[in-house]
Amino acid sequence: MNALTADKLPVVVIGAGPIGLAAAAHLLERGIEPLVLETGTSAGSAVRGWSHVRLFSTWGELIDPAGEKLLAPTGWVRPDSSTYPTGGDWAERYLQPLADVLGDKVRYGATVTGVARAGRDRIVDSGRDEQPFTVHIQSSDGAEERITARAVIDASGTWSVPSPMGADGLPALGEKKAADRITYRGPNLSDPAVRARYAGKRTAVVGSGASAFTALALLADLAKENDGTHAVWILRRGISDNTYGGGEADQLPARGALGLRAKAAVEAGQASAVTGFRTQAVERDGERLVLAAEDGRRLDPVDEVIVLTGLRPDLSFLSELRLGLDERLQAPTALAPLIDPNVHSCGTVYPHGVNELSHPEQGIYLVGMKSYGRAPTFLAMTGYEQVRSIAAALAGDREAAERVELTLPESGVCGGAGLFDDPENAEESGGGCCAAPTTLQIGVGAPASAGGC
Repeated sequence: MNALTADKLPVVVIGAGPIGLAAAAHLLERGIEPLVLETGTSAGSAVRGWSHVRLFSTWGELIDPAGEKLLAPTGWVRPDSSTYPTGGDWAERYLQPLADVLGDKVRYGATVTGVARAGRDRIVDSGRDEQPFTVHIQSSDGAEERITARAVIDASGTWSVPSPMGADGLPALGEKKAADRITYRGPNLSDPAVRARYAGKRTAVVGSGASAFTALALLADLAKENDGTHAVWILRRGISDNTYGGGEADQLPARGALGLRAKAAVEAGQASAVTGFRTQAVERDGERLVLAAEDGRRLDPVDEVIVLTGLRPDLSFLSELRLGLDERLQAPTALAPLIDPNVHSCGTVYPHGVNELSHPEQGIYLVGMKSYGRAPTFLAMTGYEQVRSIAAALAGDREAAERVELTLPESGVCGGAGLFDDPENAEESGGGCCAAPTTLQIGVGAPASAGGC
């Protein structure tokens, strides 16, 4: 296939979420035809799954510049940049309007089941780079289809694959059988049925990130109105000054406040923390559940369990491509050192783009949450910068692809998760090594000052 023929093919974007739609907008800005494939029936399907949750980024940090340019001629009214939307607000007031502007460049009910080089499985070297991509699709009615693409941008996220309760990364014994009492999503307590499920109940919350903070805060509010409501917060690590996030030091104030709400819930007795608890088994005790740890501890029975231990990328449909992924995070190998919580101890992730997101297989890019693999702390503006860089590279503008002026906010937290995971070392895992926010060029790497964090 010659270059002229390749240029006539679309760039397939997997996922009509915030980063996928931004990718389409940036491609159009560069004169490249996008085709966005979305499994759901509307834009931002994953975001709608947590529509009740308020983001800790403001509207000003959630609107992509290229997307805004597409919306401007339609009479779209930009929300107040200083306010914080819920997931539902984001989907309805920005993502769906943007998808509507893109029109037939977005296809709904289209699930990508495989991506490969045309006529080449992952083993074959001969003529590989000259072949376009073939994208296998299954429609909501079961029909199958193949689309040929010049490049593929996978913005499918990680929402569909939550991590299990087991401390070894696998489901705890009995976890699957107890599925009727376990959820892997934060509860929407504005739904009467969901509210009734947790009101007056003892609920275990497993996890230590922002999602767990949100669940603890919501259950604490419910406890103020319903006697008997109590949260048991299960952590694999110990309690330290950093357990609740950056607090007032967090440059995203709403994120810091969320951690402080969780801390207040514990201090008020609406939640109790169980530390150093690595879940090994889930046992039935009549209608209730008992969690057992690797060290032999068994908790008092609980009525419900909310598991918020992170999310994972679905790589199954990319199995015929030659990806370069970090063995720990399942993130692109060049990006992983910048985001690995085992070694990247400060709460800042440095800007990155096409260089860090490229793979041995040229023309395939994992972006957005999926680019982070199993690492947390992804911000929408990081993804917007990723796809701006990739669109520039696909257009042949390498200088623009490698240039960025983006400063990302710090979380106010230092200390790698490797130390945090040892309860006895929790108190020594803090530190003041976080450098000031830094602006640097994509592809250049992190500043030298980050090396000692």
